[in-house]
Amino acid sequence: MTDLSTTYLGLQLKNPIIAGSSGLTDSVEKIIQLESMGAAAVVLKSLFEEEIIMEMEETIHSMTNRHFVFPETMDYMETIVKEDMLTNYLELISDSKNAVKIPIIASINCVSSQKWTYFAAEIEKAGADALELNLFFLPSDTQRGEREIMDLTTEIISKVKEVVRIPVALKISMFQSNLIRYTELIDQAGVEGIVLFNRSWLPDIDISNLLVSSGFVLSSPSDLGNTLRWVSMLSDRVSCDLCASTGIHDGAGLIKQLLAGAQACQVVSTLYIHDASQIRKMIEELSKWMELHEFKSIAEFRGRLSQAKTGNPAAWERVQFMKHFRNFV
Repeated sequence: MTDLSTTYLGLQLKNPIIAGSSGLTDSVEKIIQLESMGAAAVVLKSLFEEEIIMEMEETIHSMTNRHFVFPETMDYMETIVKEDMLTNYLELISDSKNAVKIPIIASINCVSSQKWTYFAAEIEKAGADALELNLFFLPSDTQRGEREIMDLTTEIISKVKEVVRIPVALKISMFQSNLIRYTELIDQAGVEGIVLFNRSWLPDIDISNLLVSSGFVLSSPSDLGNTLRWVSMLSDRVSCDLCASTGIHDGAGLIKQLLAGAQACQVVSTLYIHDASQIRKMIEELSKWMELHEFKSIAEFRGRLSQAKTGNPAAWERVQFMKHFRNFV
């Protein structure tokens, strides 16, 4: 019998497949189904800092339109808005913990180190096994330099780690200058895991109506290579766990990320394209592949083809096609 178990963020997982944060993880019923199909853990749909702040601002704006507002009223309204949103999320955590046996990882989509860090402590109290911070900086702001981004990232980590004892993972964007140095600083800041990468909203153009629209919501298998490159290059550079995300659509993609050095893999798009049973199929593919190559456990081959361990480390840093397309017809 092959042993498919792995560890991630100090959590024991029955296999390396985690259902990533999405609409597929926003209810207890869906989480129960994901567990029945083999998911080893789930990351709950994110609680968005921007959404909380926007709701607070709208409420406060409506209050300030009155002729006179007591300062205590403003404090009260700010607290109530936060607690209403938080209560729903905390209930999802506690109800999920009671309904399934697999780890429940909470998620906060954050862009600053404001008051939302208070939520982290409440999330821990609700029973979450870990917390994933989804952090995204699009490098289009010419006023925000690399140093400022790194400082803000470490500040967010520090403030969260001050209030929780559960493991913390940071889900980051591929749009980062000097990505290796950035992840090294994240690792030094004390996180237990790094997730590569979050999938950003991508724009499209509606040529019929001449409008900017939304497009390319789901990833495709062709997105695997970029994640694979960085998992391989980072797997022996940081001490925290690496979790691969984006482009993992089947058992082959899962196996590749494990060979590159990932502790676990998050899947979302393939579950939307197919359904939750895709998890079971990926587990079967992994098990059969391990039997074929006579691996009894994931530990025997994980990271075997990382940049540090492969016989051709330069291949992971190649960015030009060179000979590959020279005779391409």
